[in-house]
Amino acid sequence: MTPRKRGGGGHGVSFFFCCFQSSDHPEITYRLREDFALQAMEPALPIPSYDELDAMFSELVDELDLTEKHREAMFALPAEKKWQIYCSKKKEQEENKGATSWPEYYIDQLNSMAAVSISFLKTFLSEIIPYRFVTRFIDMDGLTCILNFLKSMDYETTESQIHTSLIGCIKALMNNSQGRAHVLSHSESINIIAQSLATENIKTKVAVLEIMGAVCLVPGGHKKILEAMLHYQKFSCERTRFQTLLNDLDKSIGRYRDEVSLKTAIMSFINAVLSQGAGEASLEFRVHLRYEFLMLGIQPIIDKLRSHENSTLDRHLDYFEMLRNDDELTLSRRFEMHIDTKSATQVFELVRKKLAHTDAYPHFMSILHHCLLMPHKRSGNTVQYWLLLDRIVQQMVLQNDKGHDPDVTPLENFNVKNVVRMKIYASGGISQQFPFLSVINYSSLSFLLMWIYHSAFICEFISNDFICPSLLDLYILCLCFRLKVSNEEIKRAILTMDEQEDLPKDMLEQMLKFVPEKCDVDLLEEHKHELDRMAKADRFLYEMSRINHYQQRLQSLYFKKKFAERISEIKPKVEALSKASKEVLHSRNLKQLLEVVLAFGNYMNKGQRGNAYGFKISSLNKIADTKSSIDKNITLLHYLITILEKKYSKVVIFSEELPNVPEAAKVNMTELEKEINNLRSGLKSVESELEFQKKRPQEYGDKFVSVVSQFITVASFSFSDVEDSLSEAKFLKAVKHFGEDADKMQPDEFFGIFDQFLQSFGEARQENENMRRRKEEEERRARMEAQLKEQREREKKARKAKENGEDDGGEFDDLVSALRSGEVFDKDLSKMKRNRKRINSQTSDTGRERPITKLNF
Repeated sequence: MTPRKRGGGGHGVSFFFCCFQSSDHPEITYRLREDFALQAMEPALPIPSYDELDAMFSELVDELDLTEKHREAMFALPAEKKWQIYCSKKKEQEENKGATSWPEYYIDQLNSMAAVSISFLKTFLSEIIPYRFVTRFIDMDGLTCILNFLKSMDYETTESQIHTSLIGCIKALMNNSQGRAHVLSHSESINIIAQSLATENIKTKVAVLEIMGAVCLVPGGHKKILEAMLHYQKFSCERTRFQTLLNDLDKSIGRYRDEVSLKTAIMSFINAVLSQGAGEASLEFRVHLRYEFLMLGIQPIIDKLRSHENSTLDRHLDYFEMLRNDDELTLSRRFEMHIDTKSATQVFELVRKKLAHTDAYPHFMSILHHCLLMPHKRSGNTVQYWLLLDRIVQQMVLQNDKGHDPDVTPLENFNVKNVVRMKIYASGGISQQFPFLSVINYSSLSFLLMWIYHSAFICEFISNDFICPSLLDLYILCLCFRLKVSNEEIKRAILTMDEQEDLPKDMLEQMLKFVPEKCDVDLLEEHKHELDRMAKADRFLYEMSRINHYQQRLQSLYFKKKFAERISEIKPKVEALSKASKEVLHSRNLKQLLEVVLAFGNYMNKGQRGNAYGFKISSLNKIADTKSSIDKNITLLHYLITILEKKYSKVVIFSEELPNVPEAAKVNMTELEKEINNLRSGLKSVESELEFQKKRPQEYGDKFVSVVSQFITVASFSFSDVEDSLSEAKFLKAVKHFGEDADKMQPDEFFGIFDQFLQSFGEARQENENMRRRKEEEERRARMEAQLKEQREREKKARKAKENGEDDGGEFDDLVSALRSGEVFDKDLSKMKRNRKRINSQTSDTGRERPITKLNF
């Protein structure tokens, strides 16, 4: 029997659109088919109590995934209308149950992408339970449909709940042993799941990390996870593997519950990667992989995470540190001495003692001697050679007796290019010495030019084996080919102040770097009779040196071209400073807010420092750090906002009176004044050159005086306007008004205090709103929760009873739960604690070893 499709498309928002057309409450209608008229539905069942109806209706609205506006309109309906809608929707679901219980339906919807919604995915999740459904879904290649959907999502979908639900569908599929085997055997599945870590959606990230952590615990899964992380490194252009995870572990998102959830998921994943697979039996593998995390700075992050004071997170942090300390202790026993792995001297001394009087010692010394000759400069690509050496040693340590490496990080291919010895002759040009450059294509020359611009290590690549050609020769060669202009055309552009816009700003910048010195000019003048025999570079320098005041003209032209750009960078900063100063001085709501904060402070400090007449504005942001002793998620700022909303409702929107404060917080006065002084001195230099050129006879085609005179007039007016705006800005007055030292307080510090408070205030207000909504929803559902749960269980059991060969569902979920809580590590943790206690007692008796405490890296 083929599945029956629903007519008329999805019902979601369009089904209830009639409810929002006017302020009156219309008749609730139900769409039977596209070619049928909408008809009124009367509920056949008696209306339940208010609380029961609210709970049922709230669940229905959540499934519809409506906009906030439509949600509010739905909840505003009277009880009778809510009950009509609920009954209509439930009837529709019953009628379509036959159609949606077939895998083909879901696969078609997934392939169409546009039909996928939250309610659709919730229904799909409820179906991935029976053995027959999973088998048929797998046979029809349904997993590939989900994976293709994940690969082709746009940004909006990637950040939405749909993404989270799709990951949930894969997790539900893995709850079935056959589904789990199918996911693990699929060539791309784990890699595509890992790609979902690129989202900013916290719930999606947590779901992905929980799946990947649990896969580490499944036979053969650990290696797949390492491969997936290597794939993700390339996918997201990470510098090193696990870089994104450590960034997320360190990053603060400002929402306590989400932050703890994400950081717990990351730590549980890291612990699973370290302790499972090859890490179960191989100390070398654990040390190797852990050092990768240590190099990314995990230890100081762990120390910082302790401040969250969350028992589940602490459990994972304890396991990481105890496993590390246990491994350090094992190494200490192996070498019969304590090792401080942070000390390069101790590690070297240990290796030296280990190899002394062995046949390997001469080779060890040879390695050290060659390391002395390795590139060691801070700049350039020298790190690549050390990375190659590091990878070779890692592979030697990790490979087992059969030559297999339990890690999957490949040995990078470092191809050292053939080096050609180059030599410069004073009388020759680059084209004569390196004829291959004369046939080089345009794109290669562009690349070569960019290389010249940005490379700081041209003259030293690996060693002194090659001498680089003259940087000037390479530059001139690229300049002539890229611009495709002759020396005469460049000369004419300089004399006319580039009226035709032939010389880009970046070219002028480079030309300024290679202005010929007097000795070069004198040498060229001596050989001017050999002009026809000179190389292109030499002829170019000779032609440019014949322009009177060549360097000053070039500087004036470059300043003229950059002036508008530099003014446009300065002006917004000055305007932000001026406007923000006026805003904080004249904002009534800000003033009243500060009065309330002062009253709060005096009340809390009564008997000690109460009755204060004011406070430092820097104290403003301490409000967000003052946590409730009852609930760590609640701060004094949350309570302040609650009071303001009740008694001073206008004050809550004080941010609307301070729109320019965030931009002013970015302004550094020292840098701003430096930029303005540079413009002032630049203008004076151009004016001086103008006076000089006015006093000398003008040659034919020289337009310096006319062009620059006009430029000076316009530029001076623009510059004066900026200076006047800065002097009129009331920044100093604003600083003094709030009792701060105007000589010490900079704009970025002063406005930064207000900007930070604005952000904290907005976030706390949103969190208050979220808590209020959650509380309302919990109150609505409280009475119905037990009854609905019991009903769902009965339906689930009844559905399972109808299926033949029912599977052991939920096994993967149990694994995820154990990993999330840290229970999966309990056995190892208890063992390490017992070992620690036994070793400490032995140490105290013999005094031979000091106990290993928490190590910082």
